[in-house]
Amino acid sequence: MKIAIQSIRFDADKKLLDFIQKKTNKLDQFYDRIISGEVYLKLEKVEDEANKVTEIKLTLPGTQLFAKEQCKSFEEATDLAVESLRKQIEKHKQKKAVVAENAKKAAVLTTEEEF
Repeated sequence: MKIAIQSIRFDADKKLLDFIQKKTNKLDQFYDRIISGEVYLKLEKVEDEANKVTEIKLTLPGTQLFAKEQCKSFEEATDLAVESLRKQIEKHKQKKAVVAENAKKAAVLTTEEEF
């Protein structure tokens, strides 16, 4: 999976970029048809110390998944966003399975009516 990482208003170090790449690559274990991903790292201007925002957008065939998390560190925000995307992938796979099952039933009914 191809991942594009953009840090907005700051320069991310190589260690952080490697961490994000490693975490997002693990999503391939759950769904191998992920086309690409985009990661945006932002520093919010708030008084709270949880001012680091990670946004991840995944492109799948026919749909896009998105997760946004705000935490004290980019690593923590990335972990939460990846976990959120993992759950979304599982739901997406379940929906596709239901649609495929319904299509299969419809095809069987159609062929039975022809006889």
